[in-house]
Amino acid sequence: MAEHPHAALVRKGYDAFQRGDMDTMRGLMTGDCTHHVPGSHPLSGDHKGIDAVLQYYGRLGSETDGSFRVELRDVLVDGRGHAVSVHRFTADRGGRHVDAMGGIVFRIVGEKITDLDECVADIEQVDAFWA
Repeated sequence: MAEHPHAALVRKGYDAFQRGDMDTMRGLMTGDCTHHVPGSHPLSGDHKGIDAVLQYYGRLGSETDGSFRVELRDVLVDGRGHAVSVHRFTADRGGRHVDAMGGIVFRIVGEKITDLDECVADIEQVDAFWA
């Protein structure tokens, strides 16, 4: 049985992110997409527009000297324009290490990602890491 197109789109995005392929990432999202990042740290908030989203992804790398890694565990779809990813992420920054679970709720319209709502298992741990 073939993978649902929305799951394939999300997997392609994770793969491009891991490779640092921002051109592919740009092609997967609408120009006005928004990535909502939870927490109360310098990287949290709403990153609106494709350029702001890609800048946020760049900061994940620059703030961690390139150590930020995401391991996609699963993608769930509803067949109506929503996909949910489950992932593990690790990084080192300023003598601190994070190893945590998270996920993203994706809204997909016209086979492009329009909205990303990020969730984390332990928001206090993530806030402390990025503080």
